Parts: sequence; C-alpha cells; structure tokens
Amino acid sequence: QVQLVESGGGLVQAGGSLRLTCATVRAYSGYPVGWFRQAPGQEREFVSAISWRGDNRHYADSVQGRFAVSRDNFKNAVYLQMDSLKPEDTAVYYCAAQVYNSGSLAHATSYDYWGQGTQVTVSS
Repeated sequence: QVQLVESGGGLVQAGGSLRLTCATVRAYSGYPVGWFRQAPGQEREFVSAISWRGDNRHYADSVQGRFAVSRDNFKNAVYLQMDSLKPEDTAVYYCAAQVYNSGSLAHATSYDYWGQGTQVTVSS
C-alpha cells in the first residue's frame, strides 16, 4: 500500500508562485508520479508527471514553461513548482503513483494510488 500526502496549496495572487509537495509514505519510491488537478464542475486533468529516476518529465501544454516537477527519492517526495500562476490554475491538485499499472502517464487511469488533494486558489 502506498500512501500519498499532498501539501503546499493555498491562496495566491495571479503571477505568484506555490510549491506543492507529494510525500510518499513508503520506503521504496521507484515508481512514476503524476500531478493532476480538478476544478469545480470539470473533469480531472493531467498537469505533469515524472519518471522514478526523474530523468523524464512531462507537462500539459497549459502549464509548460510555468510549472516544474522534480523529486527527491531519498526524502520520498515529489515536488511541483508552480510559477506565474493564473486564475485558471485554480483547482484541487492531486498526486498519484503508478505502482502496478502501466500506460500513459498523462491518463488518470494509469495510476494506482492517489493523495487526498490540496486546494490551490489563484486570485485575479
């Protein structure tokens, strides 16, 4: 069982920055991790993903150049640095781990475990 806990969300003005952390409660961290978000009334959408070694990173077009994903496997943590935030980035952000499953890291169905989410609100 993998437990994921997100933190770092909050309220920020447009143009500001936040760093989200996904802490994995498990000694072994050798699996890809993705970030997704869900705004009210909308479907969950892919934001970013990182391979277990951190050498492959993927981003949605909407966040490319503004967000950066990284990980520290010694600390069992994955980070999402969000800069130049826009009001349309407002959503609950979730991290997810692909432990047993396979498939595209951009698809929510490819992940086995999910965190509880952290709210990010960007005011205009």
